[in-house]
Amino acid sequence: MTDRPNVLFVMTDQQRFDTIAALGNSEIDTPNLDRLAARGAAFDNAYSTCPVCVPARYTLRSGCEPTRTGIYDNAMPDGAHAAIRDRCGPYLGEAMAGLGYRTFGVGKFHTTPWDAPVGLDVQRHSEELYESPEQRAGDAYASWIATEHPEFDWLEALMGERTDMYYMPQLSPLPADCTVESWATREAIGLIETEDDRPWFGFVSYIGPHPPFAPPLPYNRRYDPDRMPDPVRGDQDVDHLDQHIPWMNHLVYAEDVDPHRARALRARYYGEISYIDGCIGELLDAVERRPDAGNTVICFFADHGDLLGDHHGWQKESFFEAAARVPFLISWPGRIAAGERRSDLACLTDLFGLATSAAGEPDLRQGSDLLGLLAGTAPPRETLFGYHGRPGTHRFKAMVRQGDLKLIWLANGGHRLLFDLAADPDEIKPVQAERPDEADRLTAVLAERLRADGVADALDGDRLREFPYRTWPLTRIHQFDRSRGVTDFGPTGTERH
Repeated sequence: MTDRPNVLFVMTDQQRFDTIAALGNSEIDTPNLDRLAARGAAFDNAYSTCPVCVPARYTLRSGCEPTRTGIYDNAMPDGAHAAIRDRCGPYLGEAMAGLGYRTFGVGKFHTTPWDAPVGLDVQRHSEELYESPEQRAGDAYASWIATEHPEFDWLEALMGERTDMYYMPQLSPLPADCTVESWATREAIGLIETEDDRPWFGFVSYIGPHPPFAPPLPYNRRYDPDRMPDPVRGDQDVDHLDQHIPWMNHLVYAEDVDPHRARALRARYYGEISYIDGCIGELLDAVERRPDAGNTVICFFADHGDLLGDHHGWQKESFFEAAARVPFLISWPGRIAAGERRSDLACLTDLFGLATSAAGEPDLRQGSDLLGLLAGTAPPRETLFGYHGRPGTHRFKAMVRQGDLKLIWLANGGHRLLFDLAADPDEIKPVQAERPDEADRLTAVLAERLRADGVADALDGDRLREFPYRTWPLTRIHQFDRSRGVTDFGPTGTERH
């Protein structure tokens, strides 16, 4: 029992793959992520196979792709949480508990319903939005603010303003030691330090650096916007063949972000990451204080990235690298070589198998064997697939990554974008016109995978189902504090007149 390793998963929300100093970004300061990368292996080609919050988390906790979970976007039908477990098997927390682990999780879970259990012994939620007074009171972080720091409980947006301020540079309304990241770190450290003879599995899920980019003082001024790079943009007509990008831009009031604002937003985004990096350092210190620190597997990853203006877009839900590729670090002293860089394809689906394999009872489900790969006993993944949007609709799209080639296929118009990532890592010049045979081959590989997975709605006979190209009607999203009765702009009955 005692020789089995502890397992710690640390996840951020909306952190791009290219935001770790030790892995090549000279403009950002991440000493603790650098420290973690030096402790083990970094996967340079890791992906979120459905790059948006809810599907990514259900892939992580189920070990299954959207083709099996049935979740292709943030819309969760009633009853889906239990139905996914029925189809896929026990969620990861429950599986690890069944293997004799003490289990805990702190932070953002993004389940439906919001407080659904995921099989952990201890589960402390901190969600971003509160739909009712009961939810705000039941949220572990918001209730901590109300009890321990009532001077801040009047705030409607504890993590920064959304709606029209979604992509505006902001300052946290809270001091650094009262933010949700600081709270989650302290909660997790207390659970890491709990005395128990069992090995433990911990999951720490930070809400940042998801927008709004509102780092606390002094991280709001950590980076000079004039030193930030401009977004990488190709031909807008090509970038916006994926209609989700202009639709999402408008949804979050980001359809006309000017270059200065884009640089200022990146500076605040980097500030958020450096602040969270300090929190992660405290987690690492807590692990290292334990006598079994050397027998602890630590994996750091994000649920997806953020376009940050690249490809004329903001937010996620895109298969461009900036949105779909994620940081992915794994360490296990003595078992995984320190400072290793891997080019193998990996994804969030692999995390279920990573944890259960470390526990001695491998259950890969739809993932691949990363521990076996690192040990030289399992082959690398040859092809990686991604999906977003419900199959059989205009919104369905998919990704195929194989070697240096990546195909993005869009049901809306049947458009294809083929990129050679070795020659064009920024995905500026698609090559499907010059290399039609390779585009056809990867399209056929995608159709065969969907057929094998029983996703009939995505197919029209032997071909992928296409729809006449159309633009999507634009709309806005209003994300105010519904727990305080605020649903829109305008007076709420509490203003002075």
